[in-house]
Amino acid sequence: MPPSQLKRLKASLREQGITGPQKSKKNKKRNSAPDAEQRIRRDTALASIRESFNPFEVKQPTRPSKFGVTSNKTLADSKSSTIYGRPGVTKSFGEEQRRKTLLPELHRRNKVGGILDRRIGENDPSMTPDERMLQRFTREKQRKKGNVFDLEDDAVEDELTHMGRSLGLDSSGIGADDFDEEISGDSDEDEPSEGGSPSRKRTFQELEEYDKDEEVPERKKTKAEVMKEVVAKSKLYKYERQQAKEDDEDLREELDKGMPDLMSVLLGKRIQSKPPPPSAETRDPIAINPERLAIINGADRATVEKDYDSRLRQMALDKRSQPTERTKTEEEKAAEEATRLQELEGNRVRRMRGESMSDEDDEDAAPAHSAAIEFVEEPDDAAVFGFTTTSNKEEPLGVEDEDDFIIDEELVASDSDADSVATFGDDESASDASEPQEVNGEREFEEEEDELISGLLSKTDRELFGRDHKKAVSGEGESKELAFTYPCPQSHDALLEVFQGVPIIEIPIVIQRIRALYHPQVNAGNKQKLCDFSTALVAHLVHMGSKGSQAPLSVTETVVRHIHSLSRTFPDAIANAFREHLRALHTRAQMTPGYLVVLTAIGTIYPTSDHFHQVVTPAITIIARWLGLTIPNKPEQFIMGAYLGALCIKYQQLSKRYIPELVRFSILALRSSSCPDDVKASHISNLSAAVDLWSTKSAFTEIFSPDVLETLTELNHPAVPTVLNRLRILLSQSKHTRRPLELHHWRPLAIKSAVPRFEESFNPDRHYDPNRERAEASKLRAEYKREKKGALRELRKDANFLARQQLKEKKERDSAYEEKFRKLVAEIQGEEGREKNEYEKVKRARKRER
Repeated sequence: MPPSQLKRLKASLREQGITGPQKSKKNKKRNSAPDAEQRIRRDTALASIRESFNPFEVKQPTRPSKFGVTSNKTLADSKSSTIYGRPGVTKSFGEEQRRKTLLPELHRRNKVGGILDRRIGENDPSMTPDERMLQRFTREKQRKKGNVFDLEDDAVEDELTHMGRSLGLDSSGIGADDFDEEISGDSDEDEPSEGGSPSRKRTFQELEEYDKDEEVPERKKTKAEVMKEVVAKSKLYKYERQQAKEDDEDLREELDKGMPDLMSVLLGKRIQSKPPPPSAETRDPIAINPERLAIINGADRATVEKDYDSRLRQMALDKRSQPTERTKTEEEKAAEEATRLQELEGNRVRRMRGESMSDEDDEDAAPAHSAAIEFVEEPDDAAVFGFTTTSNKEEPLGVEDEDDFIIDEELVASDSDADSVATFGDDESASDASEPQEVNGEREFEEEEDELISGLLSKTDRELFGRDHKKAVSGEGESKELAFTYPCPQSHDALLEVFQGVPIIEIPIVIQRIRALYHPQVNAGNKQKLCDFSTALVAHLVHMGSKGSQAPLSVTETVVRHIHSLSRTFPDAIANAFREHLRALHTRAQMTPGYLVVLTAIGTIYPTSDHFHQVVTPAITIIARWLGLTIPNKPEQFIMGAYLGALCIKYQQLSKRYIPELVRFSILALRSSSCPDDVKASHISNLSAAVDLWSTKSAFTEIFSPDVLETLTELNHPAVPTVLNRLRILLSQSKHTRRPLELHHWRPLAIKSAVPRFEESFNPDRHYDPNRERAEASKLRAEYKREKKGALRELRKDANFLARQQLKEKKERDSAYEEKFRKLVAEIQGEEGREKNEYEKVKRARKRER
């Protein structure tokens, strides 16, 4: 039978030398060691004995080894010494943690309120009371130091004191030293040193306050004083701004007084100078306010006050000047211009592809026009259609626009011009009663008109205008001189009447003056007049190209540019006018020089690269129909076909759409023997441009081979060899780039394989997933499951701890109740016994008495 636990324990203690027979003094001295080493050896031995006698305190493998192995250090030895955990220690640690966390929460449950002490060092057992006081004092001084610039701190800071002495570091209490007193350089007896006694120092300071007030340091200003100073400065700045504004107004009035003389000098007129103001001696020495004078003379006071209120209300409702934008740098202007051009190019490409554009894009592509003409920079397309740009040698042009070559920036009346015209209208309507006022109104109108027209005239026109303006307007001068005012024609017949007697070369000047005189800013009704005038100009294009009145190319170009500028303001009216002429051309089916001018103007005014356009699409359709249905046999047809072919090339310069009618007509013209050589050169030039334009098409070979190639080969013309060589090179390149359809030639693909994955610690019982994502997902699920089990385990332990704690508290309450109940019962029983004894005594006494 194995020995009992007690016998085993005694044997283990005896073996470790902790217990046993006493040793002699000689053996003790021989085996003596330092007390620390003996204590460590004794504790180690007791710990090993304790672990050996309680196997449940250590968690280690149940069976050290299942199979034997041959090695110097067996796995059994390593496993036998391995300790995976100590359940007892872990359990006690968990109990301690729950006692610190869960138990206070359990006691605070269903309780509201409480005091939380947040004082510095109050709950820190490592700090002494002196350290806590020092930390609190330092924090208080730092907080006070932060309020040095606080305007609201009017009162003197409260200092911390102890027994009547200040605790400040900068005061003469704690922080001051007896040896820090400085001795003054002057040895005057009347002037004490800074470190003297307080009474003498206070007396000396009082004397200095009476004698030298300026040497007293400035005290800290209160909030009221600071705010008064701020308000005073604000009022001063406001007064300075008002004074500067009044000075500007006075200077502006002085300049306005001299404006009539300046205008008379500029316009070559003499205006009677106003009589000089009366001198100071002749003036009334007593000047009275007009309103006050009116009241004195007997006017109604209510009327005067009402007039004053209306004027005050008008001044309050006057629109204030808006702040202007800051001046941008050259880099910012270049960046904005680049962004604008990119947006315009993107809109053009989308229109060319036929993509739908949003409302914002439509607004950007066609901005809303106001009454004034808005100039937008666009590339000059006049040279594309054979026009030459007219240059103004008198003034350099600042902006590239359709009107720059003839219309100056002053074509559009400025705000001051419009205001002056409006002022003239008010003066004229108010001066219908007297004849001298009408004369003055007419004179002012002539001055405003001269000012508006003066910026639009060349140097020669200004000289003519300076000679005799009234004579030119009334028509009494020479017939060669142009008038400066014309009626605004509302139809083509009225326009022809205006142009009657005007040289063809001077027509642009007349159009320019009509646009200036009938500008929308001058009068609201001028907008409709200019709209009708624009449609009349479109009809005049056909008239200018007719045989009876063929205008020079520069004049036609100028008229087209005027229509281009007006189309920004009246897009619908001008577009409908062009469509009417295209409809007439479609019905007539006969091309004339006038319609050629219209087609050229359409290509100049409207974008020709759009996928569909209300004006350009019908125009290119009519051109293609004429080229496709016409068999040329007359010189006029050859010339007209060459011009229409060039027009087609320029129409498709950006979109590069294929027009088969152009190639067909050019081949017929080159094969015809009745076509002149110079006209053939134009057709060859059209084919050369078409070759360059459609060189990137996939059907380039079919377009120019074999008909065009054979026609050029058989043709004997000096311009043919260059075009023919170019065409042959492009055809060969097109053939090389085009290959017949065939299957793809892929190299054989190997069977998909993967490099074997070697696991250093391979376990055959473990599943290894080759899919990395699936393996990570399964690993995450396993980790979640493990954490969930651990959380549930902890929750169960918490619940058991709370249950044990509640049961313990319940037992304590029950035991306290039982003890209290037992004491009460014992007390009652004692009282009953005493009363019973008394009763028995009384009873026995009664019996004895009987």
